[in-house]
Amino acid sequence: MSFHEVRFPTNLSFGSIGGPERRTDIVALANGFEERNTPWAHSRRRYNAGLGMRSLEDIENLVAFFEARRGQLFGFRWKDWSDYRSGAVLDEPNLSDQIVGVGDGATKTFQLSKTYRSGEHTYERPIHKPVLGTVVLAVQGDPILEGVDFTVDTSTGIVSFSEAPEPDASITAGFEFDVPVRFDTETIQVSVASFKAGEVPDIPVIEVRV
Repeated sequence: MSFHEVRFPTNLSFGSIGGPERRTDIVALANGFEERNTPWAHSRRRYNAGLGMRSLEDIENLVAFFEARRGQLFGFRWKDWSDYRSGAVLDEPNLSDQIVGVGDGATKTFQLSKTYRSGEHTYERPIHKPVLGTVVLAVQGDPILEGVDFTVDTSTGIVSFSEAPEPDASITAGFEFDVPVRFDTETIQVSVASFKAGEVPDIPVIEVRV
């Protein structure tokens, strides 16, 4: 897949609107009941970073970013300000935030993930774009060192151990992460309101599978 490991400017994404989207097929039966099914195992996120009045420098940076991605051709990283950490969004990543695997004595690679809970129900979201330098790991509660005990591929979210964790050992992690997205438009329409300011009312982006 065509993807650039570069993040959309966070000062421009701050204040954007958006969130997860689900697809559900609903069939209404003759007796009034419904049958519901989904073709998607994972949600897909959409955002819109439409800019209100901004400096012409901000507008210039946005256009440059759009052109460098060739519009919709290349994906990029996006910071979802409402959901970018393994734990609570206001808390720094903690070693115990997420359980990402259990050792079996042989497996050395594990996919980072984040589990969402509501009552007795959960959803496990694979994390493919962790932020460099933010991943912390522990095995059975004992911290381990990046670069010595493990490495992280920030383009896939896969953690590789130098030695396989012992059987039944709980592997926990804390991290920050981005969402892989692309522009969902072929056009950026800019309105210059003065010699020093302008606005771009619509900048839709959509999550891509990686």
